[in-house]
Amino acid sequence: MTNVLVVERDASAAEAMVRNLRRQGYIARSVDTGTRALRTYRETDLVLLSLELPDMDGLEVCRSLHSGGDTPLIAVTDLDDELDRVLALKAGADDCVGKTWGFREISARIEAVLRRARPVPGTPGSISLRPLHLNPRTQEVRLHGRVVQVTSKEFELLYALASDPETALSRKDLMTKVWGSNWVSASRTIDTHVSSLRAKLGSSRWIITVRGVGYRMGHVQRAPEGSGS
Repeated sequence: MTNVLVVERDASAAEAMVRNLRRQGYIARSVDTGTRALRTYRETDLVLLSLELPDMDGLEVCRSLHSGGDTPLIAVTDLDDELDRVLALKAGADDCVGKTWGFREISARIEAVLRRARPVPGTPGSISLRPLHLNPRTQEVRLHGRVVQVTSKEFELLYALASDPETALSRKDLMTKVWGSNWVSASRTIDTHVSSLRAKLGSSRWIITVRGVGYRMGHVQRAPEGSGS
């Protein structure tokens, strides 16, 4: 069963939303502050976040939830305003709804977000090597919550390495996985893509060279500012 966390300062609105969600078969509970949301959201499958909170800016809570993991997030605004929706989406929300909307439409939005977040069996899933997150559906790379612009082949190469981060993959293996070829003499292509990814991720430690083998995934907790090595 899907566990939904409602973050809402208004007790009566929170109670009504939780009640409606439970009627639809969800496990639902509520908290009334951004601080409590940040403490408990990891235990849930989806967060329904009001942007009007008593203790923190709702957009900042949205950014923190988005950068902290892959939990689906729907923002809720008091006013059904286009600017509010745009700001919420830019802050990392998967969708944005107004409190004036009917519950059936909000419920449909919840189902749509959950479908997108849950990969269909047989399709590759998202990978999180905090603070690095890879989404194969959108080919999006996020580092410390910020989008890193990569090409399609760069994404496929990074995803192949991140899928089994403890294993070193040979250039031949990578050519097969990413380019559909075992042409070993094309290894310079891989080296060029690796060099480009290292620069974009801000550190050579994200992709480690294994001498005599190829490459494997590394891990960087905090990339030095301005570093491209």
